[in-house]
Amino acid sequence: MSKMSWPWARTKSHISRIKLPEYKQTGDIPIEYFPLPQKVVIPLAQNQGAPCEPLVKTGDRVLTGQKIAEPAGFIGAPLHATISGNVSAVTTLTNPQTGQLVTALVITSDGADKWIELGSSGGIETLSVNDILRRIREAGVVGLGGGIFPTHVKLSPKNGKKIDTVILNGCESEPYITSDYRVMLEYGEKVLSGLKIIKQLLSPKLIYIAVEDNKPKAIAHLKNLILSMGCENEFNVIALSTRYPAGAEKVLVKLLLDREVPIGGVPSDVGVIVHNVSTAKAIHDAVVEGKPLIERVVTVTGSVRNPKNLLVRLGTPLRDLIDYCGGMTCKEPEVVAGGPMMGAYAPDLDYPLTKGMGCVLIQRKRPRLELECIRCGTCLEVCPMSLIPRQFAKYTKANRYDDCKKAYIEACFECGNCAYNCPSNIPTVSYIKLAKSKINFKEEESKACQPMTF
Repeated sequence: MSKMSWPWARTKSHISRIKLPEYKQTGDIPIEYFPLPQKVVIPLAQNQGAPCEPLVKTGDRVLTGQKIAEPAGFIGAPLHATISGNVSAVTTLTNPQTGQLVTALVITSDGADKWIELGSSGGIETLSVNDILRRIREAGVVGLGGGIFPTHVKLSPKNGKKIDTVILNGCESEPYITSDYRVMLEYGEKVLSGLKIIKQLLSPKLIYIAVEDNKPKAIAHLKNLILSMGCENEFNVIALSTRYPAGAEKVLVKLLLDREVPIGGVPSDVGVIVHNVSTAKAIHDAVVEGKPLIERVVTVTGSVRNPKNLLVRLGTPLRDLIDYCGGMTCKEPEVVAGGPMMGAYAPDLDYPLTKGMGCVLIQRKRPRLELECIRCGTCLEVCPMSLIPRQFAKYTKANRYDDCKKAYIEACFECGNCAYNCPSNIPTVSYIKLAKSKINFKEEESKACQPMTF
C-alpha cells in the first residue's frame, strides 16, 4: 500500500485522546537498585527487525557487558551478558507480546559481576557521526519506550531525509507506569546529555522535550538543568495535557507540529525524529561511558505489597521482581508485562525482563464476557488514528485479513483505547494483533514463493 495521509484526518485540536485514571502510586518512590540476580534469561529477539544469532554456547564463561549475540540484519541490535558467569542452557520461551516462540540464552551468575573493560569517549565533540552511531549500535540500544526499534537505525535517516525537528518524549500517560518519570528526575543530566548527542548527529532546527502537565517536578527539574547547561535557546520543554495516548510518536508529532505521519510511514517521513527519555539516557551511557544496554528502570506495581521503581539487569525473571516487592496481594492475580493499555499478559512468571518492558503490573483477574458489537461508534470516537476499529474485529473473526489491510490496519499502533471503552467487552486489540500476524505471515510466505532470478 502506498504511503498516504490518515484516512479521516482531523485537526490537531481534535485528535482523540482520553482521560484515564492515573494510579501513579510509585511516582514519589525513588529508583532502587535491584540485587544481582542468580540467573538471567536473554531472549534473542528483543527488538523490531532481525533477531540475534548467538555468539556463545552452553558452557562458555561470559563477563558482564560482553556481546553474546549479533543481529542477522542491519535492522537489529546486539545483546550482551547482563551478569558474569556461565552460559548454562539454551531454552525456548513464548513472547507474551507476540505469542511467538523465541530462543533464549540462560546465564548462571558467578556472584562476581566481573565486567568487560569499558571504553569512555574522551569527549563526544571529537567523535565523528559514524563513530557515535557505531557506539550506539554496539551497545545494543533500542527504543525503551516500548517501540524497541534499533536506535542507530532510527538516527540514520535514509534517502536524503532531512530532519528539522527532534522530540524527546517524556510523556507517560498509561496508568501505573512511572519509570520514565523517575528517570527524568534522577538521571536528568544523562537524559539531556543523550539529547545533545542526538542533536550532534542530526543538527535539527527545533528540539522539543514533551512532558505531560501532571509531572510538574520533572518539568521544573529539566528546565533548571537546561538553564545550568546554557541550552535554553536550544531545548524547549513543552507541557502537554495529560490525556492518553499523548506519548504515541505519531500523535505527538501531530499535537506539537500539526504534521501527519503517512500510513505505513514513520516520523522521519515528515522531518521528525522522536526518542524516549530513557532511550536518551541509554545513548549517553553508550557514547559517553561506553556502557552497553544491560539494565533498565522498571515499575513494579499494582497488587504487590511494596510497589517500587527498580533498576534491574535485563533477563531477570519477573517472579524475582514480584518477590522482591513483597509478593502479590490479590487472589487470582494476572501479571501484565507493560502497562494496562498496551501491555500483554505474562502467564509464565519465569519470563524475563526485556529491553522494551518498562512496567510489571499485577492485577486481579477479571473475566470479561465478549458480547456482540452494538455499533455504538465508541471505538471510532476514541481512536487517535481516526480508524474504524470494529471493522478489524469483524474482519478478523471472518478470516478476512485482506479487508483488514484495506481498512488501514497498519496505521493502528494498538493503544487499546477501543477495547478499554467498548461496552461489549470486545478485545479489539487482540484481534488486531492476530490480523497483523496473519498479514505479515502471508506476505513473508509470498516472498518466499517468488521465483529466483539469476
